[in-house]
Amino acid sequence: MQFIDQAEIQVQAGDGGDGLVAFRREKYVPAGGPSGGNGGRGGSVILKAVENLQTLLDFRYNHLFKAENGKRGGPNNRTGASGNDRIIEVPCGTMVFDAETDEVLGDLVAPNQTLCVAQGGKGGLGNAHFLSNSNRAPEKALPGLPGESRFLRLELKLLAEVGIIGLPNAGKSTLIAAVSAARPKIADYPFTTLVPNLGVVRKPSGDGTVFADIPGLIEGAHLGIGLGHDFLRHVERTRLLLHLIDVTSEDPIANYQMIQDELQAYGRGLSDRPQILALNKLDALDKTGDDLEALTQKLEQLSHAPVFQISAATRLGLDALLNRIWQTLDSMETEGAGISVHQLE
Repeated sequence: MQFIDQAEIQVQAGDGGDGLVAFRREKYVPAGGPSGGNGGRGGSVILKAVENLQTLLDFRYNHLFKAENGKRGGPNNRTGASGNDRIIEVPCGTMVFDAETDEVLGDLVAPNQTLCVAQGGKGGLGNAHFLSNSNRAPEKALPGLPGESRFLRLELKLLAEVGIIGLPNAGKSTLIAAVSAARPKIADYPFTTLVPNLGVVRKPSGDGTVFADIPGLIEGAHLGIGLGHDFLRHVERTRLLLHLIDVTSEDPIANYQMIQDELQAYGRGLSDRPQILALNKLDALDKTGDDLEALTQKLEQLSHAPVFQISAATRLGLDALLNRIWQTLDSMETEGAGISVHQLE
């Protein structure tokens, strides 16, 4: 499945139906009077969040969505039929922008949540509406109003409680494959993962928690380098960040600091998001135990948080890491420190 997380579309609501000029023509009714009905309302364009979609791929080739026009008014004061609304299904987590003004129109995060993005035009008035004591035979009717037209930009931001971040080849895909049923591509070279992967990890209580494997960030990601904007967008909705550091790299401290600098430069509160650090790839470590402990202490001093030592490939230390994640998430819910996806942009 191809992962598409941005799309631009045009939506066109239906026009209102025209009002009708008509007069009653019935036997034994010599002064029937005006009987033209009003036009029907045009259909609106409505976005609806659904759970069975994960990408915006459906909008890559289909860019124009129109609702049905309202019908013309009928004789005998009959109102024309309203046009059918156009319902467009989008994945949960889709933000909707006006592409011309960059205004945020809505954020669809909950299943079945809807957003009207283009209002249908009002139907025109028939001549029966203009009947008065001074005008007993009006020959005036109004046309229907045009429906709204808009250019929209859709951005999908994954809904996950835990976002796994780190430099390319830090072992993020290996970790999410080890703790969930997700099966991302894993290889021994950078940028193996080009799109975010989601995995559901079961808590001891049986509840599921969604983890997101965010593709590797590099220096300058906040400027868009290496698709940085595309990657960082998906970190925005996470409540907790799990920062993986390759313990076999030349300078793990510099790698840690670089990721922190990118989060800080990107803004939107990412640098203030709670983090858990883990030194990964202990199975491939050629450093001595003293070197590992010194590195761990240095990272704890920089991050002011405990640092876990794990090997995602052999599952070493994963139980302790997951327990800390569950404890942190539970405490965030209890203390009200969690960040609701409804409040995030």
